Amino acid sequence: MVMVMGMVMVFSQVLAQTPLEERTKLQQELEALEVEIQGIEGDITKTQQQKQTLQNQVKVLQSKIQKTNLEIEKSTKILKDLTSQIVETKDSIAKTNEQIQEKKVHMSATLRQIWEQDQKGTPEIILTGSTLSDFFSNVAALQALTSRNQQLLKDLSSLTEYLEGQKESLATEKTEEENFRRIQILQKQESQNLQGQTQGLLETTKGKETEYQKLLQDKKKRAQEIRSRIFELIGVPEAPTFGEALAIANAVSRETQVRPAFLLAIITQESNLGKNVGQCFLKDTQTGSGTRVVSAAFVKNVMKPSRDVQPFLEITQELGRDPLNTPVSCPIPSVGGYGGAMGPAQFIPSTWKAYRSRLSAILGRPANPWDIKDAFMAAGLYLSDFGAAKQTYNAEWKAALIYFSGSTKTRYRFYGDSVMRIAANYEEDIKALNNSLSLVQ
Repeated sequence: MVMVMGMVMVFSQVLAQTPLEERTKLQQELEALEVEIQGIEGDITKTQQQKQTLQNQVKVLQSKIQKTNLEIEKSTKILKDLTSQIVETKDSIAKTNEQIQEKKVHMSATLRQIWEQDQKGTPEIILTGSTLSDFFSNVAALQALTSRNQQLLKDLSSLTEYLEGQKESLATEKTEEENFRRIQILQKQESQNLQGQTQGLLETTKGKETEYQKLLQDKKKRAQEIRSRIFELIGVPEAPTFGEALAIANAVSRETQVRPAFLLAIITQESNLGKNVGQCFLKDTQTGSGTRVVSAAFVKNVMKPSRDVQPFLEITQELGRDPLNTPVSCPIPSVGGYGGAMGPAQFIPSTWKAYRSRLSAILGRPANPWDIKDAFMAAGLYLSDFGAAKQTYNAEWKAALIYFSGSTKTRYRFYGDSVMRIAANYEEDIKALNNSLSLVQ
């Protein structure tokens, strides 16, 4: 809360500045934050390499909290810049539309004058003029009107082309804003999770080193926790245990070569984002609006009509489902944009349709995005297509960014970093689970 209030004060101070000055100031602040974040990353790495003690572990967690809070601040500044760009682009679009309307009015007037002149025959023009020079003046005026009309037409064409470019820029800026608001949700979730870990660690060990070391050595207890832990997948009628989810991920890995821990991390990240998977129904196939599953409250932008409604209707028809009573994700209120993503893997209908044939060939039946096994397989194929089968850190990191935004823009790196952190934790869980099973055998 203190950080947010601080940011509000900073932004209120820059409102009076020109857009260029504001953009420059924001860029300088972002660069300073990057340096600070890198310094904390170095401290975390150094501390993690030291002997595992309660003091060091608490220090690592506190550093991670500090780093995450700086990343939230960084995202806030980027969002400020994007909001400013969107406002500027909207203003520019409005001005361009005004210019286009003015050109159309001028062109209409010019065309009317040309038409009036065309209605006069040559004899009439000669007779109505007092001298021959008047006749040539009239001809010259007509030529000037025609030339002016051609220039107006050229200007109108240029303005229309420029307007289309501005609209594309606005769409891109809005997508960037939507992605960063989603990333901020993840950042805040991570900050809260880290704070909970710190508090839980201190409560469990009561601040005593001996208790912490005992906790580290209790492998059997850890394995039992892993086996009993429920793998959170909102919107799945019967969520699998971690062991069941791992078995599915292993089967997908054999087909796609995508590392199980990485696949589980992607599904976890997607299903936890906004906690809104499967909470809306599409009700209007023309506008894409719908209702909430529980309250039946009206929700705008449940699905993008031009992109996803028709594929969604095809998918549900093939599966024998009622499209108006099949759960999809809601748009996140603070983000805007559209919902409509389906099942645990959060595929939008148009993307699922692109993978439907491949999935059906592997499964031997129509693929179902709400089926946990089918969702895992779809995510595995997608990630494999974009390099995750290489199983290197960089390849998986890039595949995660593409899964999130369709690009590898480094400004979305938090999403990729977060997925890789989750994957590293799952890798440890898998090792502990496998060790436990080998001991039993």
